[in-house]
Amino acid sequence: MSYEFEITRRVEFSETDLAGIMHFSNFFRFMESAEHAFFRSLGFSVARSGDGLELCLPRVHAECDYAVPLRFEDEVQVRLLVERKGRRSLTYQFRFSRLNGSVSEEVARGRLTVASVERQADGTMKAVPLPKAIADKIQQAPAQMLGGGFLAEANSSSFRNGSRLQRPKRPQRPPSRNLHQPATR
Repeated sequence: MSYEFEITRRVEFSETDLAGIMHFSNFFRFMESAEHAFFRSLGFSVARSGDGLELCLPRVHAECDYAVPLRFEDEVQVRLLVERKGRRSLTYQFRFSRLNGSVSEEVARGRLTVASVERQADGTMKAVPLPKAIADKIQQAPAQMLGGGFLAEANSSSFRNGSRLQRPKRPQRPPSRNLHQPATR
């Protein structure tokens, strides 16, 4: 059974934006590439078809938090961990690490949830249990592997000044007032 998989990619020029950093949308493409490679390593495809069934794994949730920008030609390790294996869904956690230099540096974390569905003759999709052949080969990663303090670290003062992207502070909301009463001056 498997709960972990890694691929290594290099950031291509076409994956960067005008600021010279990898465009945020490409992190999702890297996640998808890792997921597809994970399934191939198990002897399957994410687009499984056979026996009259058309199984699909559409995305029902996707997120990514970024701490350090990636740039053209950065070598990136994408580590997939199976965070949750449900009866009809899988949730993966992704950890992105820049491999340039002698020390690897985690730069982002993502999460992707896919549902197991069967495409019906009329084109609609119906949730179905993960096929036994797939479910038998995938397991949830141990809890100690899934933890981590990435977001806590990303917001700590231990990061080198200016080398990390900072989360903007939320603007203060004006005090709420009853809209049925006139404002006082």
